[in-house]
Amino acid sequence: MDETALAKERTEILKRYRSLLSVCRSRIKKEDRKRIRQAFDFAAKAHRDHRRKSGEPYIYHPIAVAKIVVEDLGLGATSVVCSLLHDVVEDTDYTLEDVSEYFDEEVSRIIDGLTKISDIFDQTISIQAENFRKMLLTLSDDVRVILIKLADRLHNMRTLESLPPGKQLKVANETLYLFAPLAHRLGFHAIKSELEDLAMKYTEPEVYQTILRKLAETKEERNRFIQSFTRPVRIALQKENLDCTILARTKSVSSIWGKMKKKEVPFEEVYDVFAIRIILNSPEYREKADCWKAYSIVTDIYQPNPDRLRDWISTPKANGYESLHTTVMSRSGKWVEVQVRSARMDEVAEKGYAAHWKYKESKTGESGIDKWLRRIREILKSAETDALDFIDDFKLNLFSDEIIVFTPKGELRTLPLGSTALDFAYSIHTQVGNHCLGAKINHKLMPLSHTLKSGDQVEIITSRKQTPKHDWLHYVTTARAKGKIKSALKEQKKKQAEEGKEILERKLKQLKIENTQENIQKLVDHYKLRAPLDLYYEVAIGKIGQKDLKAYASEQDGGGLLSYIRNPFARTRGTQEVKETAKDPIRQQLKDKPDTLLIGDNMESLSYSLAPCCNPIPGDDVFGFVTIQDGIKIHRNKCPNAVQLLSKYAYRVVKAKWMTNKSIAFLSGLRLKGIDETGLLQDITNTISSEYNINIRNIHIDTHDGTFEGEVMLYIHDTHHLNRLIKKLKKIKGIKKVTRIGKMEPIS
Repeated sequence: MDETALAKERTEILKRYRSLLSVCRSRIKKEDRKRIRQAFDFAAKAHRDHRRKSGEPYIYHPIAVAKIVVEDLGLGATSVVCSLLHDVVEDTDYTLEDVSEYFDEEVSRIIDGLTKISDIFDQTISIQAENFRKMLLTLSDDVRVILIKLADRLHNMRTLESLPPGKQLKVANETLYLFAPLAHRLGFHAIKSELEDLAMKYTEPEVYQTILRKLAETKEERNRFIQSFTRPVRIALQKENLDCTILARTKSVSSIWGKMKKKEVPFEEVYDVFAIRIILNSPEYREKADCWKAYSIVTDIYQPNPDRLRDWISTPKANGYESLHTTVMSRSGKWVEVQVRSARMDEVAEKGYAAHWKYKESKTGESGIDKWLRRIREILKSAETDALDFIDDFKLNLFSDEIIVFTPKGELRTLPLGSTALDFAYSIHTQVGNHCLGAKINHKLMPLSHTLKSGDQVEIITSRKQTPKHDWLHYVTTARAKGKIKSALKEQKKKQAEEGKEILERKLKQLKIENTQENIQKLVDHYKLRAPLDLYYEVAIGKIGQKDLKAYASEQDGGGLLSYIRNPFARTRGTQEVKETAKDPIRQQLKDKPDTLLIGDNMESLSYSLAPCCNPIPGDDVFGFVTIQDGIKIHRNKCPNAVQLLSKYAYRVVKAKWMTNKSIAFLSGLRLKGIDETGLLQDITNTISSEYNINIRNIHIDTHDGTFEGEVMLYIHDTHHLNRLIKKLKKIKGIKKVTRIGKMEPIS
């Protein structure tokens, strides 16, 4: 690079650094500016020869992360210093000792935490479940580590266009799977929304651009409506001497798309594309009263929907979120969402965990975010060895919505949505759960598996004779309950296994077989068990008896115990080795064909099938997923399982695309809804068979009170073929909705 270009880059770096200082000015002390300058100089020197995938100097990235940490997260000088240094130990020749020499112990500790988990956040690879657990251990120790990583991920998402399409899709799905929910749970609503929007830009680009365009087209009309709606509210609030700001917030693209999918409506029919927010400048002691007063004023002017009132002021969410939400009918007949909150509540809603610390001293008792972090530590403490199960439990418990239930004495308990009476029992105490017989819900006797609702009062009935059963794992949803049940079952199993070990020793002695570790392992492999403990347990419960052991010992084909004694070196392969061998042909073929898997190109050459969960057909954007037993499964990029597959098992994903082959048809399905019209069935069959020359496999129509729902299975060549047919069907009088369904199989 010539001197002129280098000089321009140096100027741009200094300009970005000054912009960071400008943002920091109101938040940090003068003496901290020296520390920040020291960190900047250190990072600039360390990264001087590094460039990002876009070709820009690498130092742009740490500066941008530090700016997000201040502007969006509201953190202080130490976090800015750590943001500037966050990639130094991982990506350069500098060590943690070098950082410790220049900076204090606190900075060194946070950088150490960032470095330990940096591999799972690297945008070039996929998240591994075990590393995610390690990240959470760090989170529960110093939450600033994860906040800086969130800022790092946000900037990586903002600059994702410089990566190849395959990596873009993986990073976007990782973001949707873990980072957006984590931002939400820590209370960073704005960051959560931006992460979801940026991910959607790559996972569903057409839908994203369509909604963006429609939002732009309706902006002027929306602004006129907002002015008309808020004018009488503003006047009424001023009359009551309520000092407030009224804002209109357009919902994120991903949020609008979520509403469209959930309610199965087009963009035009999503009534809450925006929300009105009333922010009251009230002192903390008067916040609650003023919010309810403002709510009363709004509902005096506009009729509220009684089913849409949400009171998160009396019972804040676990991430600290407080607000009153209601939906009211405007004078033009449109529903409008109105949010009422104080300035403090608004800052906590936008800045999340960071704002929580600012206000913590004025609160008494343990806050929601403290409880959440305590629950993280609890789950980490009792987590099982299977990291993937752990992540599923973690997401279910800590990223889900909540319900509020009461003890018989009126004590309030918060549980994840979907919790049962047994979950409640374990939330009280482990022993209450272990000895739980049943429950009284609102004074009525209910089973352990009864799902609780907000407002329920729960009394647990216990007995000392009761012990946990394996079926209980199907009755609970919380990680705490699952962990405690598994621990109790393991203890029970150990006790029974001790008895089984003694029984097996006697049986082997009768068969004149040595009770050696090698012989026991042979039996474990033969019965496809995981460990000797499982073998002893199955002997104890009678699943493996004398007859089974005799039959196995008498085998003389090289696989039995007697022949093993004669030839102790003739070991059989373990189940894991067999599984690995089973995968070898696929792995070998993929090595031979390292490029994109062509679907329809010599269909016999590679074992693959179409996934029934998303039913891909030619024309869909797809990827291949290497399974353990069923070869390669082809999934749509928009498959409901894609997020988890691309996040958890990216190493088993292969590129795939369709070969155009009109001689192959795929069995596909359409669901039709609409108003029952005379001759409708004839119009549908004529359009499909006559106009489009498509073979129908079967058709089923149900009518009810003037409406109809139907399904038609037909043979289709590709998505272009299918989309043309859908457009034509929508034009038939009476048909209001046509969607894709059904299993699709290749037909020669």
